[in-house]
Amino acid sequence: MKSTGDGVDVIVGQWAVERPDLETLPMEVFGRIYRISRLMGDRVERVYAPFGIGRGEFDVLATLRRSGEPYTLSPSQLAATLMLTTGGMTGRLDKLERAELVQRIPDPTDRRALRAQLTDKGRQVVDEALTAGLAEQAAALNQLPAAQRKQLAGLLRTLLAAC
Repeated sequence: MKSTGDGVDVIVGQWAVERPDLETLPMEVFGRIYRISRLMGDRVERVYAPFGIGRGEFDVLATLRRSGEPYTLSPSQLAATLMLTTGGMTGRLDKLERAELVQRIPDPTDRRALRAQLTDKGRQVVDEALTAGLAEQAAALNQLPAAQRKQLAGLLRTLLAAC
C-alpha cells in the first residue's frame, strides 16, 4: 500500500515552518480522525438517502432496533443514548412517525407517558440501511490489511477511553 501525503500533512508542514517548537503529532492524529469522520459520515448519509432517512433518523431507528424486542424505548432513553435534547428527539420522532417508521405507544408502567416503538416498516428500513452503511464503511476500511484493521480498532478504543 502506497502512502501519500494528505491535507493534514500540508497543515503540519506549515506549522513546522512557522512554529518548529510545536509537537504536532496530536494534530496529525485528531485532524485525521476528524476528517475521516466527516468524510465517512457524508458517504454513509448518501447511502441512507434512498431509504428516506438521514444519519439522525438512522441513529434513532438503530437504537430502537438494537434494544431488542419489542424495539421500544422512552423518548428520554433515546435522547440520553443519542446525546440529544428532548426537543431534538421529539422532532426526530415526529418525522419518523410521519414516515411510519416508528409509532408512539402508551408506556405500560406510566399511563401519562409514551414510548417510541419501531414499526415493521421501520425495522425493514433500518436493517437494509445498516447493511448498506456497513458495506460503505467496510469498503473504506478494507484498504488496510485485516491485522491493521483490528489493530486500529483496538488503538481507537484505547484512545477513546482516555478522552
